[in-house]
Amino acid sequence: MATEATFTVPSDQFPLGTVFEQLPGVTVELERIIPAQDVVIPYFWVRGTDVDDIEDAFLNHPGVETIQSVDSVEDEYLLRVEWTLEYEGVLNTLMETQVPLIEAVGTSEQWTFDIRGDDRRDIAAFQERCRELDIPITLTKLHALTPIESETEAALTDTQQEALVLAYERGYFNTPRDVTMAEIGDELGISQQAVASRLRRGISSILGSTLAELRLPE
Repeated sequence: MATEATFTVPSDQFPLGTVFEQLPGVTVELERIIPAQDVVIPYFWVRGTDVDDIEDAFLNHPGVETIQSVDSVEDEYLLRVEWTLEYEGVLNTLMETQVPLIEAVGTSEQWTFDIRGDDRRDIAAFQERCRELDIPITLTKLHALTPIESETEAALTDTQQEALVLAYERGYFNTPRDVTMAEIGDELGISQQAVASRLRRGISSILGSTLAELRLPE
């Protein structure tokens, strides 16, 4: 049965981790990374900084080939990165064991990764390879996906689900609204723009998962 796992590594055990030495208050979020045999080129968000040139903060990082700024919205920056495949770390291990990475969020304290395998053997193989390479991962969550999760919850990242559930519980979707995005952000410890981004992408994922099951009448 498909199995999802969450694990953490120290902040400096990932190619982008050294950015926290220059920008200790930022959050880096990678999403929907699909391993390939020869290349991984994901997009990632950087939140919590107002530096003029975000690319400079990521120059000369081990394990990073190139980084390019794509877009920015106030204190959120969207960047595209190409990894150095020779760097022995979490990403290369995921590629080698062919375990999809759903989401990764990094802070100055640690990186948190959500991964999914076809069954628990895939997760075990990934853990074993990390031990062989002395990558200090800590498994914090492991569970099999239920049919409901496979269709709906599995379409969401943990951060998107957290934001959506909190927004619903606090009455954000009521008319009139009982809470603002800024208030939700204060409770989650993130910016209003980050809340908007998580709600927007979370709702889009739910709609995509739900509408895919519908068929127009003939």
